[in-house]
Amino acid sequence: MRVRYLDWRLGSRRFLDRLRLFEKMFVFFLVREDGDVERALELIHRLGEKHGLFDEEFTFEDLKRHLLSEKIIRATPAGLALTPRGERFVRTETLDQIFSGLKPDSLGDHRTVHSGAGRERLTETRPYLFGDDVADIDFRRSYQNAFRRAGEGGFYLEESDLEVCETERYVSVATCLLVDVSHSMILYGEDRITPAKRVALALTELILSRYPKDAFHVILFGDVAKEVSVRDLTYCGVGPYHTNTHGALQLARRILMRKKHSNRQIFMITDGKPTAILVDGRLLIDSFGINRRIINKTLDEAAECRRHGIPITTFMLARDPILVRFVEDLTRTNRGRAFYASLDRLEQTVFVDFIRNRTRKVR
Repeated sequence: MRVRYLDWRLGSRRFLDRLRLFEKMFVFFLVREDGDVERALELIHRLGEKHGLFDEEFTFEDLKRHLLSEKIIRATPAGLALTPRGERFVRTETLDQIFSGLKPDSLGDHRTVHSGAGRERLTETRPYLFGDDVADIDFRRSYQNAFRRAGEGGFYLEESDLEVCETERYVSVATCLLVDVSHSMILYGEDRITPAKRVALALTELILSRYPKDAFHVILFGDVAKEVSVRDLTYCGVGPYHTNTHGALQLARRILMRKKHSNRQIFMITDGKPTAILVDGRLLIDSFGINRRIINKTLDEAAECRRHGIPITTFMLARDPILVRFVEDLTRTNRGRAFYASLDRLEQTVFVDFIRNRTRKVR
C-alpha cells in the first residue's frame, strides 16, 4: 500500500477547489435540467465516472452529503429536491459565474452622467437653494465667499455666500426580461434555452441583491406569454410552443406601465420570428414564411412601447435572414437596439449592456 503525505493546508485547498468545481457543475446541470436535482446529480456521477473525477479523497457520496448538509437540497418522498436556500444558491452562483467573465471596466454602479440627488459627492459646487440638504453645504467655499464679500469690514455669513456640493444622481429602473421558450430553442441539438435561463436567473439575483429599489420581471413566451416568479424560474423548460412575440411585448408593456420608475425597458431573448398571435381569444398560428398579419400586429405593439418611452433591446440567438429582417423592423419601429448574440457570449453581452444602460435616463 502506497501512502502519500501532503501538507494539510495543500490538501485542504485541493479538497475545497474540487468541491467548488462540483458545485459549479451541479448548478449548470440543474439549470439545464429544469431544476431536476436527481437528473443533475446523475449527469455529474456519469461524467465523474467517465473522466475519473471521483476517488478515495472525494467520492460522489461526499458531494451528495455536502449538498444535503449545506441545505442546498433535501430529501422528499418523491426524491431529492432544491430547498429555498438552494434556489438562492443557484441564482447567486450563476451571477458569480457570469460576472467572473466580464472585463473590469464593464461594471457599473447605477450611476448617471447627470448631477442631482444621490449618495456620492462631486467636486463641483453650486449656489445654495431653498430646500437643499444642509449636510451638502461646502463650508470651506462658503467661508471664502463671505471673506471675499466682506473684505476687511468684518466677517459674517449670508445665505448668498452658501454653496452646496453637487451629488451624483442615481436612478432606478423597471425591467422586463422576455425569454423565448418555443420549441426551436432546443431544435437540431442546439441548447439555446440554458444560457437564456442563466441570464434570467443571474439578472434576478443582481436586482434583488444589488439594486433593491429596482423592479425586475421575467416573462416566458411560447403560444402565450406569462410572468413567472423568481422561485419558478429554475424549473422552467421549453415546450412544444410557437412564438407569440406580440403577447410577450404586450404583457411587458402593461406590467411596466404600472411602475413608477422613471426608467423602463424590455430585454428580449429569442431565436425566431413571431409565428403566433391571439385573435379574439383564439391562437392564430403560421410557422412558415412571413405572415404579415402576425408581423404587423407585433410591430404595432413595438410602436406602442415606443409611445410610452419603453425601449426594446433584442438579443438574437440565430442569424436566420427572416429573423434578422424582422428584428431590424422591430428595432426601427421601437427605436431600440438589437444584438446578434452567440450562445457562448449571450450572458456577458446581456450583463454589460444591462449595467451600462443604467448610466443614462431613458427619455
